[in-house]
Amino acid sequence: MSQTNSNLPVDKPFTLAGRTYNSRLLVGTGKYKDLEETRVAIEASGAEIVTVAVRRTNIGQNPGEPNLLDVIPPDRYTILPNTAGCYDAVEAVRTCRLARELLDGHNLVKLEVLADQKTLFPNVVETLKAAEVLVKDGFDVMVYTSDDPIIARQLAEIGCIAVMPLAGLIGSGLGICNPYNLRIILEEATVPVLVDAGVGTASDATIAMELGCEAVLMNTAIAHAQNPVMMAEAMKHAIVAGRLAYLAGRMPRKLYASASSPMSGLIN
Repeated sequence: MSQTNSNLPVDKPFTLAGRTYNSRLLVGTGKYKDLEETRVAIEASGAEIVTVAVRRTNIGQNPGEPNLLDVIPPDRYTILPNTAGCYDAVEAVRTCRLARELLDGHNLVKLEVLADQKTLFPNVVETLKAAEVLVKDGFDVMVYTSDDPIIARQLAEIGCIAVMPLAGLIGSGLGICNPYNLRIILEEATVPVLVDAGVGTASDATIAMELGCEAVLMNTAIAHAQNPVMMAEAMKHAIVAGRLAYLAGRMPRKLYASASSPMSGLIN
């Protein structure tokens, strides 16, 4: 991100697993009407990291069927395989190993272990189990978790390279439901913190960035918008605006009004 004002602090790069990215927006690939809409929306978002549900999307495991990698090529995007649809540690570990095989030794994965189909809330016990196995197995683990600061700390201590607390339930569009827990997680963070799940519109993404998150991952907010391509572009700008606002530092909140112009020197 270029700085045009010397008074602004210099932004640190967004780095994952030793690679630096220009965009702080990560996007999913599900819920679009077809692969062409997927391609165009992701291109409009400016995202460089694209997450793929290995259990639901063909990335080579089903020869003869449309392959997502034909429209989201790995030479242009960093593919982030995820374990969506897994409900225990064993399933999640198996899915990550399949992804590594399909993607020629690719170690960057997004771990999510769900508790139930109704809430899609993370099962933190199984998540911790899977994270331990995957880190020992050489994976670079980005992990979807609750907004519990203690669990976030434990996942970082295990060796996950990023923690991804939910802002709201997956696909809910409720926005940032508990900014206070997110602030605690951010204060204690030793690895990048990314908001994952709950974003509904551009202002939600901006708020997440203003809180100090390194990046935001979203899917439904774009794919289920009335115009996904337009929303993808809106999200791109929202992320940039939120990051700049975070770096600039907002004005303090005041109970009473404060005149924009000084009272001294008025012309009578």
